[in-house]
Amino acid sequence: MSEKEKKEKSKAVRRTSIGGQAVLEGVMMKGSHSIATAVRAPSGDITVESKYIKSAKEKNAFFRLPFVRGVVNLVSQLFQGTGIILRSAEVYGDFAEPSKLDKWMADKLKINPMNVLMGFSVVLGILLAVGLFVFLPNFLAGLICDNIAAIAASSLKSLWYSLIEGGIMLTIFVLYILLVTLMKDVRRVFMYHGAEHKVITCYEHGLELTVENAKKMKREHSRCGTTFLFFVVAVSILVFVLINFMLEKCGLLVGNKALDALIKLGFKLLFLPVVAGVSYELLKLLAKSDCLFVRILRAPGMALQKLTTKEPTDDMLEVSITAFKTVMEMDANPNLPERKFDISVPYGVARKRLEDIARCADGADIDWIIAEVTGVKRSLLPTLKTLTKAQYDAAAEVAERMSDGKPLQYALGNTEFYGIKFAVNGGVLIPRPETEELVEKTIEQIARRQSDHCGTDENGVEFDNGRVKVLDLCTGSGAIAVTVALKTNAEVCATDVSAQALQVAKANALNNGATVDFVSSDIWSALDGRLFDVIVSNPPYIPTSDISSLDAKVKDFEPVIALDGGGDGLRFYRMIAEGLDSHLSEGGVLLMEFGVNQAESIREIFKAYDTQIVKDMAGIDRIAIVRRI
Repeated sequence: MSEKEKKEKSKAVRRTSIGGQAVLEGVMMKGSHSIATAVRAPSGDITVESKYIKSAKEKNAFFRLPFVRGVVNLVSQLFQGTGIILRSAEVYGDFAEPSKLDKWMADKLKINPMNVLMGFSVVLGILLAVGLFVFLPNFLAGLICDNIAAIAASSLKSLWYSLIEGGIMLTIFVLYILLVTLMKDVRRVFMYHGAEHKVITCYEHGLELTVENAKKMKREHSRCGTTFLFFVVAVSILVFVLINFMLEKCGLLVGNKALDALIKLGFKLLFLPVVAGVSYELLKLLAKSDCLFVRILRAPGMALQKLTTKEPTDDMLEVSITAFKTVMEMDANPNLPERKFDISVPYGVARKRLEDIARCADGADIDWIIAEVTGVKRSLLPTLKTLTKAQYDAAAEVAERMSDGKPLQYALGNTEFYGIKFAVNGGVLIPRPETEELVEKTIEQIARRQSDHCGTDENGVEFDNGRVKVLDLCTGSGAIAVTVALKTNAEVCATDVSAQALQVAKANALNNGATVDFVSSDIWSALDGRLFDVIVSNPPYIPTSDISSLDAKVKDFEPVIALDGGGDGLRFYRMIAEGLDSHLSEGGVLLMEFGVNQAESIREIFKAYDTQIVKDMAGIDRIAIVRRI
């Protein structure tokens, strides 16, 4: 060895307690005081979640004792590691909609379903490990020893049993690793595992943490969990040999094959914490030295790392470096803020899932849901690449409310009318586009009426008879009344017989800053003595017999009281006509929306007035303008 090589070898290697774990499309790094996970999101960006943790010195002294700390560390790593894997899966898009059970647990029991899932995963993992590496070897070793005559008759049967059991355990362990390597997602996790090792080794070699430097490092590391697992298997073989020997020598076996197998299994399970504790201390001890003897002891575990680590790509190394640097910064500065994953959902994935949830919704409804939660104009949605998790969750809630056929507007809790946002619920009718045309005509009439109220008389004298008084009969959500109040200088009054509708209408006036006088009244019943210049109304006009044939979104969700116009659909028009003279000033105008094929009946009901029928944008007779002469 040259002098230069000796000097390079003798250089002090930087020690670090930072360790890691590969997760789905990312790496977790854990330091003395913090833990950080970096994940490559589907958008290509790296997102980080970090938090502070208690250091070993801050923990209970008992949990820091040698051998005890190994068991504590193993259990905490199981829960912590499982939780991080679930979180990384959520970032990468492998998230599921909350089930009814999840929601019930969260609402009623105040239990986080994720914690339950994490606990279940850990328990299932432990049962699987015990089944594969304890029960199965125990069972197969007994089967072999009992059915091979030479072993069954040997005085060293107990030793043979232990050796065969250990061999089976080691074989299963290696085969398990080989089998999971066949899975594409697992292979990528193993690549991130390699990235984790390379970055830690790069730091320990005193090099700057760059992708180029990390690429030159080996994939294997002395503190790897794979080596720990090998130690667990190796130590368990030795411990189980001792258990088998002690059980036989102490006379604790009863001679019944099935019962003896259960006794052995029970004692092995009882000693698993001992196995974990010894293995952990062995790993820590061997990581402190690099002499030939230590390298020989570590060799099998390092060899297994050839299977559990794969050569990472540059972008994987970048993720690992991000996690490592985050932990270093947080360990050095306890005042840095903790972070949460910036979870994003690809637009196409979000849209497909929303369609599956809503079921009854069409493409346009999904457009409006996404536009509502993102604030992006519907026309610009094709340019949207991702939704944040918060936006997706909000959209999913709306889609869930639509799953039984509920109209989009009720699911959102609002709708746009005449460029203004109005709250709507099952107690009010959803404002229609044709009603906007009614409002347009009403505003025109108010402007004309206002010119009659203010001006100059024939003698050149200016006059002002005050603001135009407007009445909105059957206001519902208040869409007409609020819009008129905002778009004109008129003094607006609005009535409805429904207390629920008035509550919604008042909220809409308040939210939009409109001044409207709301009155609980069945048409004219509470308006005695009040006179108006312009009256507008969109009363119920569906014939009772036709309601059952309406679209399900209308008949099943919109209030019948706002739809049912009586036998022929004209009941409320007759009521309006009966009291019109007492409430419409001379020269005043009444504007009403009505249904298909009702124009001639409207003319007949208001034959004492000058009645004009106006078609809507679809060319259908829709609006009646009735003037008092």
